Amino acid sequence: MTNDETPLLVLGGTGTVGSRVAALLRAQGIPTRPVGRRTDPPFDWTDPGTWDDVLAGVQRAYLLLPDDVALPDGFLERAAAAGVRRVVLHSDRAVEVMGVARLQGAESAVRASGLEWTVVRPDWFAQDFETFFREPVVAGLLCVPVGEAKQGFVDADDIAGVAVQALTTDDHLGEVLELTGPTALSFRDAVERIGSATGRAIRFDGTPDAYRAQMSAAGLPDEVVGSLVEGFAALAARGDTTPTGVVERVLGRPARSFDDYVADAAARGVWS
Repeated sequence: MTNDETPLLVLGGTGTVGSRVAALLRAQGIPTRPVGRRTDPPFDWTDPGTWDDVLAGVQRAYLLLPDDVALPDGFLERAAAAGVRRVVLHSDRAVEVMGVARLQGAESAVRASGLEWTVVRPDWFAQDFETFFREPVVAGLLCVPVGEAKQGFVDADDIAGVAVQALTTDDHLGEVLELTGPTALSFRDAVERIGSATGRAIRFDGTPDAYRAQMSAAGLPDEVVGSLVEGFAALAARGDTTPTGVVERVLGRPARSFDDYVADAAARGVWS
């Protein structure tokens, strides 16, 4: 277990997963330092001048990179020089199939760093439906160009629980933990469940043309949309996800179902 006198650093500690990691650590009485661009002290991956203050006195760190930000050269060396001995990297289950270069590079750097390491690779978050996908869900049409391929939607609370186990025990050193929910669902299945819980009529279109139209209407440049469509095509070609059971193995309890998530989110008025 961690030294009670040593703060545990959560980089990306104000987001969907990072805030949950910080909350679980604090609930265990572990001093925790969740940081982001608007915290005090602030942390910015692109500004090395903000690194030393947040790394001071830290031995273990959770690394969650913002979207489209690569792990900067020299960061792990700076962390090791400051006393960090273990890193748990938040990656993505699609890192290889979609060719996510920035996360492939981060995984390689962590493995080669000489630090203790664990890589956490979650599938789609259930909570994506209240963040990235909330607006199209509320509007009644969600477009993701993966056809009817079933995905392993996993609850952010379960992701955080696994991350905390990797940070605070020695049970998962050197492991790549691929996280899914207990049941694979297509996006159509998912929005139908949200529709049933909320009384909303929500359609799903898994074709590239519909996705291009929706993203272009949202203002994304054509070249960005084209790159995303290519990545999603590879994900669709992979076919249906088989639940991994890793959440259950690590946490010793059932993973939270998507239906439970939807019931809770609907009760909170997420899609009102």
